[in-house]
Amino acid sequence: MSKIKVAIADDYAIFRDGLKVGLNLDENMEVVAEAGNGDELLERLEKIPADVILMDLRMPGMDGMEATRQIKKKFEQTKIIAVTLHDEDSFIVHLMEIGANAYLLKDANPLEIREAIYAVHLHGYYFNDLVNKALLKKLITKGNFKPSFNQKVELSERELEVLQLICDEKTATEIGTEIFLSPRSVEGIKQRLIDKIGVRNTAGLVLFAVKNGLI
Repeated sequence: MSKIKVAIADDYAIFRDGLKVGLNLDENMEVVAEAGNGDELLERLEKIPADVILMDLRMPGMDGMEATRQIKKKFEQTKIIAVTLHDEDSFIVHLMEIGANAYLLKDANPLEIREAIYAVHLHGYYFNDLVNKALLKKLITKGNFKPSFNQKVELSERELEVLQLICDEKTATEIGTEIFLSPRSVEGIKQRLIDKIGVRNTAGLVLFAVKNGLI
């Protein structure tokens, strides 16, 4: 596989350096850009595209939340992993809702960070216990709900099949092999699901499936 191009946004240079050391141990990853805030990051991305961004939230100037919003508008295919000190549920849920693909704390070990990068690059999301608990708590606090489809969303059997395999963390190639479709056809169905359901990314599809009792 070609190297995963990683960008790092954090206002502490020493933290960026530590991340680079850890990522450089993996021959499949390359740190192509770094920035001290969201404004610098957007400037870098205009010149050097990245596959995955490790994003701090609290930075001077444009913070990580605003940077996440803007990047998702300008660079839709770029995956964002929040890496922060904030472990409050409100931060976690908000970041996932505005388009982040994973959420890690800064004390995460290097192995988990690399695992998250691989996961978001291949599958579009990485759900650890921190994220799972925050999202589950949000669902529970909204009260009990009867699993049902959004009345405005009607999915075909094939779309349901692909959605369930996405939730099983299958890649487009793996899904295609299982249901006898080309990876390109699978990607087409996935994009149709995103458009129909009205979410931003694969994580949104998984949340939809959870909320509607599909997995």
